[in-house]
Amino acid sequence: MLRWLLVASVLFVLCISPARAQLGPKDGGGLTPFGLDRVKVGDQAPDFALEDMAGKKVSLSDFRGKKNVVLVFYRGRW
Repeated sequence: MLRWLLVASVLFVLCISPARAQLGPKDGGGLTPFGLDRVKVGDQAPDFALEDMAGKKVSLSDFRGKKNVVLVFYRGRW
């Protein structure tokens, strides 16, 4: 019985270790592409453009002077 529990524990640890290595840092550190600096609190966000669901290009500067903008990037787990 003790041997079976030991084998099951070792297999569990071996299976979970690669999965945890893929999660990455919780604060997003190390995820900046091409060594770019991260935006700090209080800094102005750099302008960028993305396509919306209709394929129209939308840039952050399009919203300058308008209501507040909340931008969220979801890190997918697929």
